[in-house]
Amino acid sequence: MSQALTTYRTSIPAEWVDYNGHLRDAFYLLIFSYATDALMDHIGLDEAGRASSGHTLYTLECHLNFLAEVKLGAGVEVRTQVLAHDAKRLHIHHGLYPEGGDALLAASEQMLMNVESASARSTPFASTVAERVGGLAAAHRQLPPPVHVARVIGLPSARAAG
Repeated sequence: MSQALTTYRTSIPAEWVDYNGHLRDAFYLLIFSYATDALMDHIGLDEAGRASSGHTLYTLECHLNFLAEVKLGAGVEVRTQVLAHDAKRLHIHHGLYPEGGDALLAASEQMLMNVESASARSTPFASTVAERVGGLAAAHRQLPPPVHVARVIGLPSARAAG
């Protein structure tokens, strides 16, 4: 069976920890941002690929779920799964785990768009990048769908609660 791609590993430094002794919420997104950078490297949008194609990825939407406390010094890793893609977009899931562990600490669902850097307009992936995206997506199709995907934020309506 295929596995999600491990895209980032780190230990939590003191400057990322808040007054409660937990990883500050903004740094969860930073960790996931670094994981997206590593995914870009993996599919051919590394520094050389961006320079030769003139393409990059922009994040269009991001949902973050904070599931467990992460404390100072904790070793963590991000595992990334491609959920879907088309000619210009990637729908991905990043899961934050204790390094080598299986307890999901946080989850981020993201929609990424391939963009031509000079014009800041969406454009189809270069053929080599599209092939890598397709291969990764095919491998990830065998994985179970993540639980924290396609969720909506909201309070129950008064009618539903009553």
